Amino acid sequence: MRVFLETARSGSVSIAAARCHLSQPAATQAIKQLETTFGTALLIRRRKQAALTTCGALFAQRAANAMRHINEGASAARRETGTKARASFETSVTAAQLRSLIAIANAGSFTVAAKALDLSQPTVHRTARSLEAIAGTPLFIARSSGVRLTPAAEVFVRGAKLAQSEIQQSYEEISRELGRESGSFVLGSLPLARTTIVPKAIHAMVSTFDGFQIRVVEGRYTELIRSLREGDIDCLIGALRDPAPADDIAQEPLFEDALAIVAHPTHPLAKKCNLRLEDTLCYPWIAPPKDTPAGQYLFETLRIEDQPETPVRAVSSSMAVLRGVLAQGPYISIVSRHQIKIDEKLGVICKLDVPLHGDLRAIGLTYRNDWKPTQTQSLFIDYLRQFSSVSTQN
Repeated sequence: MRVFLETARSGSVSIAAARCHLSQPAATQAIKQLETTFGTALLIRRRKQAALTTCGALFAQRAANAMRHINEGASAARRETGTKARASFETSVTAAQLRSLIAIANAGSFTVAAKALDLSQPTVHRTARSLEAIAGTPLFIARSSGVRLTPAAEVFVRGAKLAQSEIQQSYEEISRELGRESGSFVLGSLPLARTTIVPKAIHAMVSTFDGFQIRVVEGRYTELIRSLREGDIDCLIGALRDPAPADDIAQEPLFEDALAIVAHPTHPLAKKCNLRLEDTLCYPWIAPPKDTPAGQYLFETLRIEDQPETPVRAVSSSMAVLRGVLAQGPYISIVSRHQIKIDEKLGVICKLDVPLHGDLRAIGLTYRNDWKPTQTQSLFIDYLRQFSSVSTQN
């Protein structure tokens, strides 16, 4: 990538070779390897100057972003170590070293990382230690259950993962340019969007593009945000946070959703009107976790824990668990109105007539500030926006 970018800037393989401290044949071979990988020419070689092809221009943008992420990760690693790491060590890092670093970070083990990379454990271990030697600072700490990253390695691996994500996007953009439609999208989904918005958007996308694959990742908000910031997730849909969780995160509101206190249709309070919160407190509650918007409202606004004896008997954010528990007895909970639309239609959950105030929350998309989706990824995001709009009208 370094040789390619220098050639794109200077228009000369010879100048690029000199700037990257390589021989001209080595630089030429590096560019040929890239072109073989992508299956197309990236440069048009003329007598006096090399120029980018259309695919080369696509790759140059992504490669520049990838190198920026690696450089920023290395700078963060130096700050973490108090500049003990070697200056500009990122210019000596190899692709193999970055792949090993990412695999070890994901696996927490040299052995498991080796299996993921289809390499021998000694090879991965050797590559990892060579990266430490180049960085000039410890990156891995052995422990009984495997290996963990040092703080310097943790910030550097984030840059490496974001770089890897950019390169993957370049593959997809070049494939599209060559008429080989392919692509992927990793969507982090919080509970609210899973019922109607995400399924409809997936169906629309799959019906439009044969080569596009969508992976939906579920989890706690803090885990999903970390994966988003590291490039493992492209975008997150669900309840937005105020303020945003980090400076490098952007939030796009799509609609507002209200909360509701709910129970099974056979609950003693199900057909009663003008109820108060106090009327529900003699029944067992299944509450959402405190770190969710619904949980925050329950514990901070309704202040259910201030009761002489808390009615909360179980805590869960799973709709499957909530649905099952409500069916077992006179349990009560609080949940998004949008999230229970289908359950209300099926007659398995009903809204109790308990008025709430200040319960509206923004639902939308969360992504990295500098994330640039491919054209195909942008289409999937448009479907998410479209079905979010439709769902608020139904």
